[in-house]
Amino acid sequence: QVQLVESGGGLAQAGGSLRLSCVASGRAFNMYTMGWFRQAPGKEREFVAAIRWFGGITDYVDSVKGRFTISRDNGKNTAYLQMNNLKPEDTALYSCAASRIWNARKGDEYDYWGQGTQVTVSS
Repeated sequence: QVQLVESGGGLAQAGGSLRLSCVASGRAFNMYTMGWFRQAPGKEREFVAAIRWFGGITDYVDSVKGRFTISRDNGKNTAYLQMNNLKPEDTALYSCAASRIWNARKGDEYDYWGQGTQVTVSS
């Protein structure tokens, strides 16, 4: 069992930055691929980024490439999402998730979810 708690959301201006954190409790954090998803009001949940449990290989949705960076610190059981050059369309509830599947990208491939942290970007 893995529990995930996100933090770091808030209000930012367009062009600004936020850093989200996801702290995991439980065992074998370093054996899970960690992902970030987001859901805006009235829209479906969207994959944002993932970092594999081995090799630190990352994956991003096209709309955030070059602006967002996912990372992890296995010693701290924490995954991060650094978000730069934020845009109003980045406004959403951001959730982190953990998967045993190495190249997980779809929501149903993730086993554990946090409650989410709200990110609001003003123009």
